[in-house]
Amino acid sequence: MSDIVFLDEVEAELVDRDAPAPHGLPCPACGCPVEADDQFCPACGTRATPETSPAPEPAELHKHFECDTCGARVSADLDQRSIICPFCDSTYVRELPAELTGRQPPEFVIGFAVTPEQAQQEFRAWFADNAWFRPADLQSAKIEQKLRGVYLPFWSFTMLASSRWSASIGEYWYRTETYTTTDSKGKTVTRTRTVRETEWWPLEGRYHQYHRGYMVSGSRGLPQQDADRIKPFQLPALKRYRPDYLAGWLCEEYSVDRDDALQTAQEVFYRREKDDVARFLPGNTHRSLRVTTSFDHVHSDLCLLPVYLLSYRYRDKLYRFLINGQTGKTAGNKPVSWRRILAGVFGAIGLVAALVVAWLLFLGLIAH
Repeated sequence: MSDIVFLDEVEAELVDRDAPAPHGLPCPACGCPVEADDQFCPACGTRATPETSPAPEPAELHKHFECDTCGARVSADLDQRSIICPFCDSTYVRELPAELTGRQPPEFVIGFAVTPEQAQQEFRAWFADNAWFRPADLQSAKIEQKLRGVYLPFWSFTMLASSRWSASIGEYWYRTETYTTTDSKGKTVTRTRTVRETEWWPLEGRYHQYHRGYMVSGSRGLPQQDADRIKPFQLPALKRYRPDYLAGWLCEEYSVDRDDALQTAQEVFYRREKDDVARFLPGNTHRSLRVTTSFDHVHSDLCLLPVYLLSYRYRDKLYRFLINGQTGKTAGNKPVSWRRILAGVFGAIGLVAALVVAWLLFLGLIAH
């Protein structure tokens, strides 16, 4: 048995837990904490205002709601008496009593760098793309006001993956063989050709790798596949959580428990382990690859990441648009009009047919 160990590059690390907490009051435009000596907000560039009072405690900032349709838990400003769920566009949202909102507090946060005005511009540009194929009765003005900036919970995991693997490794070699065939005149001829053969031999070994900073959505309202569409976030920008960041923004409390999120992360890491082992196996090819992985030194952090979210319903179907509030990356889906699509297809076919007929008339191949 031979032991083969591969070490791959690691993902961006989280900010050190011993790093000092940010100071200053929240920016009036985006909520990012502004240091005492800063003249402008580091996130959006708004001119800073003098400090007037210390930051309020978390309990003073927000009240909590739960959606009866999708189960999302969202915190909002105290003066907001009711909200529409930003995840499923439901109005069935009820306020939760304080004793039912006990959750693990977030540890890190990334402030919004994309302003609400920029987010609206991004939505309008995305919505206007391929507008001809959109239903005529769907207007962006009716739904763009639902675009909201929300701090969404993500579980960040770091762990050591230790894998044992076994496989059959194939090495190519070539031989020349003689064969007979019949040529175009019906005669039997003798020819040669090169044939590739594969020699198989067993191999097994170990593989170890640290996986860091993988973000698992902590929101049942935002499935992991949707969260992956607006990744990556620039994790070196993570800062210690303070309630200052949430001023003026919605914030969802996690509805995916750490253990469930851990299972999702380990499934992703297992696939990475198998892909990495397969990528670095010796030989020309392989088969019957088996990988057994165990995880140790598991560490997690609960992070709040900035996302602009817009959910709307059209003909009883839910559609969603997302913007990474840090990088501006967009993703979403929108309804299309199949009548217009078919009309476009048949129109294109008709145009091509007309051009062909005109060309044939020009060449005189068909009668007028």
